[in-house]
Amino acid sequence: MPPNNSVAIEFRDVTLSRNHRPLVSRLNFAIHRGEALVLLGRSGSGKTTTMKLINRLLIPTQGEVLFDGVPTTQWDEIKLRRKIGYVIQETGLFPHFTVERNVGLVPSLEGWQPKQIKTRVYELLHLVGLDPAQFARRYPHELSGGQRQRVGVARALAADPPVLLMDEPFGALDPITRLELQQEFHRLQQELGKTVVFVTHDIQEAFVLASRIGLMYGGELIVLGTKDEFMRSQHPESLAFLQCLRSLQDNL
Repeated sequence: MPPNNSVAIEFRDVTLSRNHRPLVSRLNFAIHRGEALVLLGRSGSGKTTTMKLINRLLIPTQGEVLFDGVPTTQWDEIKLRRKIGYVIQETGLFPHFTVERNVGLVPSLEGWQPKQIKTRVYELLHLVGLDPAQFARRYPHELSGGQRQRVGVARALAADPPVLLMDEPFGALDPITRLELQQEFHRLQQELGKTVVFVTHDIQEAFVLASRIGLMYGGELIVLGTKDEFMRSQHPESLAFLQCLRSLQDNL
């Protein structure tokens, strides 16, 4: 079957087991180019495991994950991961590298010329709201949590990957900074047209960022749809999350 050009990533009957216990089971869904799919669920529901199957940090026990129509097991791991930006909660910045060197790491590994790297780094720092003149030569320990997270996003975008994976990247931030970054990232995603898979346990965050929400429970994808479709779901787990959202709104 020829690949569907509107599909960036596809899960086909994917199960991953450890010690005969499934961590995720029977995943069948597609992620479309340019969409922001939020994987929502409680701790231990399988969100991060599902994400790690995309960049081949994990390999299915059964079934296959396709990236650009090709099973991840047929990709060279390095080439696959350079097509996928990856942002985690702790940002993973190298403490002994400056901001400029952290952001320019992947382009330098790709063999870009120094002048080209510098131009790209400065462009991205502007894009994420950090003035290069002020921040390029700083080290991670000289930044606030929100600033480090912005650098992490810039680094993930540096080599212009078509896909971004984001694993609860704003979870450790204070509520005001978190909302600012959520709104800014939503704007960036719309502007750049990246395919984004975003993991969170926060229903409010999902509603800010998602074009579609995938709700995970017990290692299974139990709801997949737009925000309106999610709100119409009658599954007990989606009703529990919606009750959380209503409680938060009622207390405002």
